[in-house]
Amino acid sequence: MERLTGGGSAVLGTGADSRPKKLSSVAAVAQSIGARLFMVAINAATGILTARALQPAGRGELAAMILWPVFLASALTLGVPSALTFQLRNNPEKRSQLLGAALLLAGLVGLVGMVVGALFMHAFIPQYSPRVIFFARVFLLNTPLSAMMLVGRSALESQGDFAASNKLFLAPPAQTLVCLVILWKTGTLTPVSAGLAYVPMGIPPFLWMLNRLWRVFRPSLRSFADSARQLFNYGIRAYGIDLCGTMSLYVDQALVVRLLEPKMMGTYVVALSLSRMLNAFHASVVMVLFPRAVSQSPQVVREMTSRAARMSTLLTALAAAGLLFLGPYMLALLYGKEYAVATAVLRILVLEAVLSGATLVLSQAFMALERPGVITALQVTGLLLTLPLMLIFVPRMGIVGAGLALLVSTTARLLFVLASYPFFLKTRMPHIFPKVEDLRFMAEAAARPFGLLRSKRAMAAEAAD
Repeated sequence: MERLTGGGSAVLGTGADSRPKKLSSVAAVAQSIGARLFMVAINAATGILTARALQPAGRGELAAMILWPVFLASALTLGVPSALTFQLRNNPEKRSQLLGAALLLAGLVGLVGMVVGALFMHAFIPQYSPRVIFFARVFLLNTPLSAMMLVGRSALESQGDFAASNKLFLAPPAQTLVCLVILWKTGTLTPVSAGLAYVPMGIPPFLWMLNRLWRVFRPSLRSFADSARQLFNYGIRAYGIDLCGTMSLYVDQALVVRLLEPKMMGTYVVALSLSRMLNAFHASVVMVLFPRAVSQSPQVVREMTSRAARMSTLLTALAAAGLLFLGPYMLALLYGKEYAVATAVLRILVLEAVLSGATLVLSQAFMALERPGVITALQVTGLLLTLPLMLIFVPRMGIVGAGLALLVSTTARLLFVLASYPFFLKTRMPHIFPKVEDLRFMAEAAARPFGLLRSKRAMAAEAAD
């Protein structure tokens, strides 16, 4: 039984779950943060390369082409990835049937998204050239693959195999970076060739994932109807959370690409990618928190979620302070002086990233306690603010209006989630401000690897004597 303790209270892994885990919660979170920081470095490198080589207009065209496969796959999950994690933790004996049904459902929904996207692409981005629209449609072929990747990663994480999930997370962008460097060195880097470097790079990791899933789960379509019913019973209620998370990441880009010209789209994407570096801490915690909170008591889940939110938000806020100070210089130095106009929206997006991450972590308590419908209803209400605010602010204020619309919506969702703890879970509202014991725990966790190393050296010295 893995526990994270500090001052005697649990953080992520505690309670009655005695199934073996490949990593302790601290180690799993640390590994995931490391993977996501590595992803930040890769994304920074690809962002700098494409921003400088393509200039704002070309970067906007690239974003218009590669946005849709991941957006549609994430927006049309129907809650299946979250439902799969929940059901695998509660019904491990049905893992073959559950995974087989989840993969098939994800593939079918991805196909639907691909067809719908192809039909409406021209109507949605009419200001782009026919060539850009054509390749945006071609790249939609990646939508079913992206949908099944989400399901596969959820399955691996439910078994504590965070290392495999992190590999799937990192492999496509790492391959993309290599391809972009080759295109740049050979003088063939254009928006279309860059898109070809982004979209198909998920195929080799996808094949590796299928092989690993087959060895671990032996996916089967036996009892498909029953398995699908189990997944949808939880998934539809959780779908709003998945949808809100996707919309908070992509709806602004989807609307900006519709409302503004390619040059401003390219500038906005650069500011957004810089601010989204802050997602590493919260996303890493959520990756471990949800599967390990399932089947725990409400009080234990509240304590786990509360501490996880405080510590991840503290780390994110510290990084955000540095980004607020250095952001204007980074935009001009790394991306080029053409992007310096993004300074104002960058500051707004940095604050929004901190609040949205805290909201995401706090939502996991409702997911683990089988009350996803509550968060779905509340988050959808908050998200509904985004669309009219975008339509009002963006035409008047440009990309700054997009950032403000996101910030208002995210603030509303955070307040809704906090108020829902006493109302729906009948527990006290979580403490969201850091405590001294949190700082002590973080210091102990950071020092633990060095203590283990010293112990191993001492044991080796004793053995030598």
